[in-house]
Amino acid sequence: MIPTVSFIGHQGSGKTTLLTRLIPFLLDRGYRVGTVKHAPHEENIDRSGTDSFRHREAGAEQTLVVSRSGRALFWEPFPKETIEETIERLFQGFDVVLIEGFKHGPFPKVEVFRRLTELRTEPLAGEIDVVAVVTDEHVALPDGVRILSPRRPEEVADFLEGNLL
Repeated sequence: MIPTVSFIGHQGSGKTTLLTRLIPFLLDRGYRVGTVKHAPHEENIDRSGTDSFRHREAGAEQTLVVSRSGRALFWEPFPKETIEETIERLFQGFDVVLIEGFKHGPFPKVEVFRRLTELRTEPLAGEIDVVAVVTDEHVALPDGVRILSPRRPEEVADFLEGNLL
C-alpha cells in the first residue's frame, strides 16, 4: 500500500497553504508525491453541459480532458471500490499520497488548526484520531499527538518521513 496521509481541518485553516509548502521539501528528499483533494460538497466537478460531461453521459467509462495547462481524468466510480483501492490503482509508482480532507477516511490524519470562529475553539484531535496537529495556537491534545509548526514545513516533512513514510 502506498503511504497515504490525510491533512484535515476546517475551511480556511491553512491546509492548502501547508501542502503547497510541504510538497517541495518531500520532492527535494527524493519522494514522488501525489495529491488528492477531497471535495465532499462538490456534487459534480465535471459540470453538466460540458463536452466531457456529455461524453460520460453518453456512456464513456472514462474521459480524459487535455489542455495546454494540464490533464483531468473523469470516470464513473467503480461501485465497490474503496478510496484505498482507487489510490493504489491511480498512484502506482508514487512514494506518498497527500490528501487534503477526508477527515473520516481510513488514513493517518494530520490536523491543521487555527481558531477561525467561535464555533470551533479546539482541534478535532480527541474526537478524531490524529497523529499530529499543525498549529501556532496553544491547545490541549491527547497524549502522543505531536504539535508541529505551520511556519516550518520541513518539520512536517521530518515528521512524515520519520513516522509514516
